[in-house]
Amino acid sequence: MLQFLIAVDVTVVNIALPSIGAEFGVDARGLTWVVVGYAVTGGGLLMLGGRLSDVLGRRRMLLVGTSVFGAASLLAGLTQTFPLLVVARLLQGAGEALALPAAMAMIVLAFPEGPRRTRALSVWAAVASSGLVLGFVLSGVITELFGWRWIFLVAVPFTAYVVGAALVLVPADPPGERKELDLPGAALLTAAPLLFVLGVVDAPIALIGAVLAAGAFVVVERKAANPLVPMSFFHNRTRVLANIATALLSAALSTSFLLFTFQLQQRAGLTPFEAGVALLPLAVALVAAVTFVPRVAGRWGARTCAVIGIASTAAGMIAIAAGAQLGAGAVETIPAMVLIAAGMGFGLVGLQQAAVTGVTDDDAGVASGVQRAADQLGGSSGVTLYIGIGFAPALVGVDSFAVSCALALVGLAAAALIAWRID
Repeated sequence: MLQFLIAVDVTVVNIALPSIGAEFGVDARGLTWVVVGYAVTGGGLLMLGGRLSDVLGRRRMLLVGTSVFGAASLLAGLTQTFPLLVVARLLQGAGEALALPAAMAMIVLAFPEGPRRTRALSVWAAVASSGLVLGFVLSGVITELFGWRWIFLVAVPFTAYVVGAALVLVPADPPGERKELDLPGAALLTAAPLLFVLGVVDAPIALIGAVLAAGAFVVVERKAANPLVPMSFFHNRTRVLANIATALLSAALSTSFLLFTFQLQQRAGLTPFEAGVALLPLAVALVAAVTFVPRVAGRWGARTCAVIGIASTAAGMIAIAAGAQLGAGAVETIPAMVLIAAGMGFGLVGLQQAAVTGVTDDDAGVASGVQRAADQLGGSSGVTLYIGIGFAPALVGVDSFAVSCALALVGLAAAALIAWRID
């Protein structure tokens, strides 16, 4: 239920972005804060969330994180200013970061490495995909009938249900050893991508701060008594390559979702409801992909699935750019949607499987946190960079879709080369 709820929240905001921008007078570049603010905070704190779940208890962190997520959803739905909406999205990301690694670690540890774990992770992905489907539809229906605020308010009763179910169904955490937490590392890991977003969207000088924060994070992690991610964790070559490839693939996938939204509403002239319905082929194809992947993952292996997914995403980005050039409507975008869906289904499931190779009870939360952080930070950084450059005022007269897609293709080429080296 938690993964489903978070997946809904990822897509439910996309169709509503033009309506949010119209109410607050914010352009496409500024609206990226609504998407990436959530993803950056969530991704930056995910490794802390993973560490906290290993140290303080997975049930405890599931309850705390879900409660924060619900409270932030209420704030987002009631806010009257755009800056406060961004703050609420940051808090939603923090709630996800505390809850999701605990939930994923429970699943990973419940199934032994091999076919059973692959099936379990595929079910996890299928649940997320179902949430994406509902998110597309809900976004259009709710935005058109009730207004964009209700896309956040509907999450409140669901979070209350998750908290109640966890209190009843999840066993209490066993006593654990108290360890010092790496709070400076968590702060730096969150600050670096936030400064990067600020630098690309509003203040280029902030890019210097992003570089300094990233460098300081590496130094802190090497010296910390209990780092967010022990350096030994990255001695596993498969994990490192899988997480890098995940970040690059997610960058392109997140960018494609925003481009679809703008193309359908701003170029094809669809209403929010019509745009939500028009995106259903993408959502249905995604469910089909993640349902099919478990049947072949055992024979093909994580590497092959990942490369197929990356190649399919690249083909989808090319189709998006071509459609924008030719003035494609909703029907003409379906091939691009199917390719993107296949890319997400094959690519992320394969890379997720590789990213949790060899985990134990001691580091399952960290492994889950790193994998989710790579996904979210990669996605948010990609949206910021690809959309920020493609839609920059200095490029007036140049097709923004083509520029954004070209940048994504460069990242996907690097992802394919990296994924191919996975053992």
